[in-house]
Amino acid sequence: MWDEAKSTDGAIAVVGAACRLPGGIGDLDQLWATLRQGRDLAGEVPDDRFEASRFVDTSMPRPGKSYTAAGGFLDDVAGFDAAYFGISPKEASRMDPQHRLLLELAVEALDDAGIVPEHLSGTDTAVYVGVSDTSYGGLQMMMPQDVNAYTMSGGASSISANRLSHFFDLRGPSMAVDTACSSSLVALDRACRTLLDGSSRVVLSAGVNVLLSPYHYVGFSQAAMLSPSGRCASFSAAADGFVRTEEAASSS
Repeated sequence: MWDEAKSTDGAIAVVGAACRLPGGIGDLDQLWATLRQGRDLAGEVPDDRFEASRFVDTSMPRPGKSYTAAGGFLDDVAGFDAAYFGISPKEASRMDPQHRLLLELAVEALDDAGIVPEHLSGTDTAVYVGVSDTSYGGLQMMMPQDVNAYTMSGGASSISANRLSHFFDLRGPSMAVDTACSSSLVALDRACRTLLDGSSRVVLSAGVNVLLSPYHYVGFSQAAMLSPSGRCASFSAAADGFVRTEEAASSS
C-alpha cells in the first residue's frame, strides 16, 4: 500500500498483491476465475497434515474426537526456497510454514507492484501480519529431543512480521496481529491507519493460516462450532457451523 504524498482525501492504493489459496489458486487471476465459476474448494484433511483417522469420527460426536475432517487446504505448505532468503536448511526445518509462506508472498507482492525490494531497504516501510495459529511450535515442543537453537523463533507468531522486516531491511513498525478470526482484517486496518497518519509511506500487510494440528479440530468440535456437513452456509437457515481453511495473502 502507498500513501501518495499524504493525500488530503485519505486515498490509499493497493499496488501489489499475492496469494495462496485452496484449490491451487496462486494469483489474483485464478482467484477471480474461481469466484466467477463458483467452485467449491472444501475438501478433507490431507495425509501430510495429520492422521485424520486417529482424531476424527464422523458417525457421532465423541469426547476427544472431531466429527469432521473437512477444510480448505493449500496444495503445498512444505516447499520453500530457503537459500533464496539466506536461511540454512537446519533453520528452515524449524520455521513455521506460515513464516515461509509470508516471506514468499511478500516477494511476490512487491514484484506484482513493480517495487524493487532494494529500494525499500532502510526505509520506514511497515509490516503488519495477521496470524493466530501456533500449531507448528506446539507440535515441536512435544518432541523435546528435536528442539534446537531455531525452534523458539521458528514457532513464535511474534516473529512472523519481523522476518519480513529483517529480510528486506525495513525500519518501520513490524507487528504480528492476533485477534483470532479477524486477525488479517485487523492487520489491514492497522496498515491503513499507519499510512493515513503518515508514520510510514509504504506498508506490507499480510495474513496467513495453516491447519497442522488435529487438536483444534477436536476442540472446535467439542464446542459444536464446526459444520458437520463440511460446508459453510453463511446467513442461511441451513447453516450448521463453519469450515476451517488455510490461506496466505500479502499486499503492498
